[in-house]
Amino acid sequence: MNTSLTATSVVLMCAGRPVGRYVVRPELDARLSPRPYLHPVTTLGGTAVTELSPADHRHHLGVGVAVPDVEGYNFWGGRTFVRDRGPTELDNHGAQRHQAFQLSDPDGFVEELRWVAGGCELLRERRTVAATALTDTAWALDFTFSLTNTTERALSIGSPATNGRPGAAYGGFFWRARKEAVAAQVFTAYAEGERAVHGSRAPWLALAGREWTLVFAGATEETRSDPWFVRTAEYPGVGSSLAHDARLPVAPGGTVVRRVVTVVADGRLDRDQAAALVRKAVGA
Repeated sequence: MNTSLTATSVVLMCAGRPVGRYVVRPELDARLSPRPYLHPVTTLGGTAVTELSPADHRHHLGVGVAVPDVEGYNFWGGRTFVRDRGPTELDNHGAQRHQAFQLSDPDGFVEELRWVAGGCELLRERRTVAATALTDTAWALDFTFSLTNTTERALSIGSPATNGRPGAAYGGFFWRARKEAVAAQVFTAYAEGERAVHGSRAPWLALAGREWTLVFAGATEETRSDPWFVRTAEYPGVGSSLAHDARLPVAPGGTVVRRVVTVVADGRLDRDQAAALVRKAVGA
């Protein structure tokens, strides 16, 4: 499939079935930090496993990359956490703008994006997304992003945690999952529950709903070094934290690369099943 530059969305296919829609140019309020996203994402059986702009967090947009602080600019959406003030409404929102598809096939694409705020480009991103069948009931979403500092000065990426809010080190790859009447179960190979796994550096982390399971795995050494950001009680969401303990510097011309592979499965997986599918998806 050759996608034109005027496309507003792309359907992602796996095993001959649609498993996701990628919205290229969303029409969103500036306060949501407009950016391309995947929604809905479904299991091979058709169960939706993402949410878009839910009432609890309007700026949560399915699956994508969102960062709350790039040199003070908000690419996450919503309020900005300000040290000694708390969450604050600021006119500091950036936007991720689609530039072009370098490659676009039914099972994936390579995209170029510009991260723009304050009237100038701060970062240039190359995003690679691919869908691969694993079994009759599971597939993998392979998501890689590289962020290059295109300015002539050093930039840094932060989070509410680095700005003074403990436990809130969100920013990077983020998946807003489907909210159900009963909170999703979260576990790693050695721990279970939000309190135990949030902030951990586990090789993989599973989030299980009533009829579905997502298993997130860092697919590079750098990605595996980033702690997991996890929420289940308030809402179901999983991310990989770029700035957990300290701000992440990006020198002029420097590039930050991360790759997360997510197993999307029908049914509730146990630890052994989750680990086996991760090994198949990541090749390790």
